[in-house]
Amino acid sequence: MTEQAKIGIVGLGIMSAGMADNFLKNGYEVIIWNRTKSKTKTFEDRGATVCDSPAEVVAAADIIFEVTASDESSRAVWLDQETGILATATPEKTLIASSTLSVEWVEELTAQCEKQNLMFLDMPLTGGRIGAETGNLTMLVGGPKEKLDEITPVLNTIAGKIFHFGDAGHGTRYKLLLNMLQGIHLSAYGEVMRIAEQANMNIEEVGNALVDRPGGVSTTIAHDCYKNQPDPISFSVKWITKDLGYAQELAANLPTPLLDSAFGIFNTALENNLGEADWTTVNEPS
Repeated sequence: MTEQAKIGIVGLGIMSAGMADNFLKNGYEVIIWNRTKSKTKTFEDRGATVCDSPAEVVAAADIIFEVTASDESSRAVWLDQETGILATATPEKTLIASSTLSVEWVEELTAQCEKQNLMFLDMPLTGGRIGAETGNLTMLVGGPKEKLDEITPVLNTIAGKIFHFGDAGHGTRYKLLLNMLQGIHLSAYGEVMRIAEQANMNIEEVGNALVDRPGGVSTTIAHDCYKNQPDPISFSVKWITKDLGYAQELAANLPTPLLDSAFGIFNTALENNLGEADWTTVNEPS
């Protein structure tokens, strides 16, 4: 796969907007579709081709990333018999699901692509808005390793790290585990800090020390946003709640008290009309 590959992007959210931006900056031909067409204007002005359907994107592109919000939106853009991705997909195309989806739906999609002899990888993203804007996303991949190796030079345009977890569907499994752990960690950080406040501790010193130990990305995110919510947001309460629900499905009959607690915390924020707020809102001081 060469740099001349034509890039298709179906859905222009926080992450995929950054992806489209970096592909354009690096001279790729970019073909896009978004349900709300007004969001495509900036990219069209910079040279991207705007299509009227996902099917048109696939017909024009070589590597196609689907980056929508949920199982429902993903199903719609893949399966519509006239306008969907599979309507115009052919074996020489590389089809990539980069949304955070349920394992059940990804397995169904994998089976459908195999039935049509199509090349499919699931490749959820992590790194947030900053990672997307700076071309430093982390790609969590399931699917044929030889195809991943082939398109890695293209992926390096948008990613700082690429992890391969096995067959198609295993990138999604890992992403749900990752978001589960981050959701638990973020909600725990808020609890710790509220206890520290009640104990009359210096909050700034406590936060700085927690960034050092236990440290980690989740702690840093939580600390940076403890008193000042990011604007624009990086990841919404609505979508982490959705992801934690998918993680509960993945867990099946295993006991998951920590996951269930985190889901309850974020779901309460959702019920309190905070769905569009940054996910770190659950850490706000009491």
